[in-house]
Amino acid sequence: MNAPARPQARANVLAIDAYVPGRHAATGGTKTYKLSANETPLGPSAKAIAAFQAAAATLELYPEGSARRLREAIASRYGLDPARIICGCGSDDLLNLLALAYTGPDREAIITEHGFAVYKIAVQAMGGTPVIVPERDLTANVDAILAAVTPRTSVVFLANPNNPTGTYLPHAEVKRLQAGLPADVLLVLDAAYAEYVRTNDYSSGLELVSESDNVVMTRTFSKIHGLGALRLGWLYGPAHVCDALNRIRGPFNTNGPAIEAGIAAVGDAAHMERSIAHNTQWLGWLADELGRLGLAVTPSVGNFLLVTFPREPGRTAAEADAFLLDHGLVLRGVAGYGLPDALRLTVGTEEANRLVVATLTTFMGRPPRG
Repeated sequence: MNAPARPQARANVLAIDAYVPGRHAATGGTKTYKLSANETPLGPSAKAIAAFQAAAATLELYPEGSARRLREAIASRYGLDPARIICGCGSDDLLNLLALAYTGPDREAIITEHGFAVYKIAVQAMGGTPVIVPERDLTANVDAILAAVTPRTSVVFLANPNNPTGTYLPHAEVKRLQAGLPADVLLVLDAAYAEYVRTNDYSSGLELVSESDNVVMTRTFSKIHGLGALRLGWLYGPAHVCDALNRIRGPFNTNGPAIEAGIAAVGDAAHMERSIAHNTQWLGWLADELGRLGLAVTPSVGNFLLVTFPREPGRTAAEADAFLLDHGLVLRGVAGYGLPDALRLTVGTEEANRLVVATLTTFMGRPPRG
């Protein structure tokens, strides 16, 4: 047998469809409005910026390896045990650690039909088998998830609220899901958008983690806190899960400036409230205005909307995307999530929100091609 002419990656790695990020720039317009990545239009807290800038004076020093002060700040904010918190380079880092620890060959991980793309990639990278279950009305279906469980199931990944649909499961349904899972199956609740949810029947999962041995919740500083560039996330889980992850976690998987900015951000409740108020106002306004144009808008509890376009010549999502780009507006195509007729729109500044509605009004009002 001839030896390979070059190093060969594992077959399961080469089978992965790589994550494709959204665009950063438009093709036209005098100004670019980036509404593709669910970034907060208010930016980070001024206190977080000041803390980040102050950290520049000690860039030669390694950070404290466990992000102890950040874990304590998070614990103080939410009333948690800091020993059960792990911080990482964005919540993606933590999701990959969970996949590394709990999936692999001969193991299955359940993912919902339109769930966040990173789950499938992380499972495949570890040699595990992703099992995709159907949703109901673009919302996770507890019965379908439970029906998909087999003796090989080791993890269930659930984004709640879900990206890119903006839908969510009420706390009672999440609790029913956890109760129906075998005790040795880990339920991972990805609550990246939890702070934006304004419904009374929602829970991020903190309570369920506290009272269960098989539930983990992940959060991010990239959304409400506006620290996407610093890549910072955190996880709250049972002690035995944290022990496993700390054995494989990189010794400095959070950087010093990010830690300092995160401490300041989590302590700035006033900035968070301003961000929530802005989102609540404009999320509803955008949904109403786009609905009046005849577009199908999925009800969302996040900081974004899934907007579905008709399958008519001149009115398709792809044509809308091109038209918006020509006017300086960058939205997110979600064909890779099995939603080829839709675009995801982040709630932006008032200027951006009004412009996207005006531009889509023009787009939808053009004579159809035929």
